[in-house]
Amino acid sequence: MFPPSSHLPTWPEKLCVFRWWRSSPNFIGKVLRVRKVKRNGSEFEKAPSALSTHECLVWEGVGDLLSASTKDIVNHMYAKHVMSPLLGSQHVDAGVRVQVTKEFLECVHKGVLFQRPSWRVDNARVNTLHDSALLMSDHSIFPHAVHGEEFCISVEIKPKCGFLPISRFIRDVNLAKKRISRFKLHQILKFHQGKISQISEYDPLDLFSGSKPRVLKSIKNLFLTPQNNFRVFINGSLIFGSSGGEAEDTNIQIAQSFEETLKPIIQSDDGMRTSTFLQLVGEAVFKSGIMNRLVDVQKLDAFDIEGAIHAYYDVIAQPCVVCRELGEGNVLSNKSKYDALHSISFEESLKIVRDFLVASTAKDLSLMIGFRGRGKGKGNTVSNYDVVCIDSSNQSFDYKASFIDLDMKPLEKMPYYYKLDQEIISCYTRMMETVNHPEKSLVETPYQDHLSTAIEDAS
Repeated sequence: MFPPSSHLPTWPEKLCVFRWWRSSPNFIGKVLRVRKVKRNGSEFEKAPSALSTHECLVWEGVGDLLSASTKDIVNHMYAKHVMSPLLGSQHVDAGVRVQVTKEFLECVHKGVLFQRPSWRVDNARVNTLHDSALLMSDHSIFPHAVHGEEFCISVEIKPKCGFLPISRFIRDVNLAKKRISRFKLHQILKFHQGKISQISEYDPLDLFSGSKPRVLKSIKNLFLTPQNNFRVFINGSLIFGSSGGEAEDTNIQIAQSFEETLKPIIQSDDGMRTSTFLQLVGEAVFKSGIMNRLVDVQKLDAFDIEGAIHAYYDVIAQPCVVCRELGEGNVLSNKSKYDALHSISFEESLKIVRDFLVASTAKDLSLMIGFRGRGKGKGNTVSNYDVVCIDSSNQSFDYKASFIDLDMKPLEKMPYYYKLDQEIISCYTRMMETVNHPEKSLVETPYQDHLSTAIEDAS
């Protein structure tokens, strides 16, 4: 049976994930991904296609996407036929669909009730009218490791966008996007909205830099301010980071607890285990070269949302709302470049939109890196996995890197993406004006001091 596993890597809120816990060889190291449904929603709606009419145009000819009757099947096929070839099949497990009965799903639902927060139980339940579920690898462990004496430690990272856009369709007032990472800009908006208590020092540009010191710096900064971007598991159980929402900043108590938890795994002196572990993660990211492959997929967004949004309105055959708004605001100083976008062929518009959506998945996925100790020294033991060595502790580890959270982004969210993008850059612009001209602010506050420092760092 698959018991609920709230400590597993992050999954969309509409999904419930279970780990196999008995000794069946076929299911050890596997998880079952089951669809949930809101209490006040329709449990199951089977249609000729789970995609909208316009989405069918965008994804025509891609695998069997158009024949998928549910969103679950769409996402399975999307991971298999779109993301896996781009990111590498060795890093993606699209899973296998398995048949399930209503009785089985009812048992699953009952098993969930006592192991989930009450607000989640009240909000949604397991959808018992589906006839299949997705069987996937549990990337937080090595196969069979949980039944031996060895430890498996894994880290989940949400890398976010790792490049600066160069699109000529970015308006002049928004040029900060070309020199400051999207993550850093978004942090300022989140701080302004009160969604986070501290602006993270993490910058994806460091993680994707290909420079070992900068990669290590990014891992350390993720540890200090994990938010929902950094989590650590031992044998599949969460030991650091949030199981949902934003994790609190790493204080002395959290750091000391984490240091002690690492004792069976990292063979370093007291006070040094955490830094050794972070070095281990940084070494694996650097050595694997996996970020290079990821950023190549992210760069399919060659037009930025400021360009892709125009192609979107052509795809859905509606007048361009953005052109109208820019014209009304008298800020469309170079209208010809947007006219050029609206003059391209329909097939070219489809490609721009499709590439943007694929890149959006790549910007929002999670990277799981699992480690399994190989004993003292570097050793010559044959392994099916890549190996990373830490000289400071004289240890070597097998490691594996996998991408998760590869669901298709809905086409209808593109106006939302554009609106959020403009909110992010507008907040940065307003705060820059306040910092550079403090007389515009009636009261000096710690918030402004904190923001001033953050903006200076971002710039």
